[in-house]
Amino acid sequence: MTDPRLYYGDPLRASDEIRLGRDESHYLVSVMRRQAGDSVRLFNAQDGEWRAVILTADRKGTILRPEEKLRAAQGVPDLDLLFAPVKKARTDFIVEKATELGVRRIRPVLTRRTIADKVRIDRLAALAREAAEQTERFDLPEIFEAEKLDAVLNGWPADRVLIFCDEAGEAPPMAEALRGRGASKAAILIGPEGGFTPEERDRIRRLPAAMPVSLGPRILRADTAVAAALTLWQSGCGDWAGHAQARD
Repeated sequence: MTDPRLYYGDPLRASDEIRLGRDESHYLVSVMRRQAGDSVRLFNAQDGEWRAVILTADRKGTILRPEEKLRAAQGVPDLDLLFAPVKKARTDFIVEKATELGVRRIRPVLTRRTIADKVRIDRLAALAREAAEQTERFDLPEIFEAEKLDAVLNGWPADRVLIFCDEAGEAPPMAEALRGRGASKAAILIGPEGGFTPEERDRIRRLPAAMPVSLGPRILRADTAVAAALTLWQSGCGDWAGHAQARD
């Protein structure tokens, strides 16, 4: 049976004793049925992945001891995802897939046609953590509080290209637009299910760092557009394409 894999944000050092919180302990003991003497994999972005042994299995506070470093940490590309929150299940899907596809920062953006104006960051962080544990990445994506689109654009850094997935305007196919760019700071912007307003589209396109692109001839649902755009970027510019990128 494969050892469970858990994120642990504090330092991981050989022979230290680690007490897990109630949620992690319940998962190990009650869900995964682990007992004293069993192994667990612990990981974080600083210390990599370690094999730890369970010293005491208690659903309220399991104690572990790291014993062997298995892998050094490896970073993800310097990629942000900006998206307009949608209905709960679809927003959950977006955060989960963005984590699996190697996004470093997840930034909900409020547009004029955004359906959901309240975003529970704690819930999204828990989803991202679970996805990171399952997908073998070492870090957790940083999840921002929701911001209005104008505020985001007003503070946009000149050195980070903003890949604007524009379903309403003329733009080159995303794969074509990314060809030959290589690894660089980037962000992908996905709009709400009702699309950006003409004023918002014009505001985005006037941004010096903006790169309008097309995701094809069909109008995609927001969560589908996120998965499609991240896949195209990873295959052309990210670590799928062999571009090693270290964390800042």
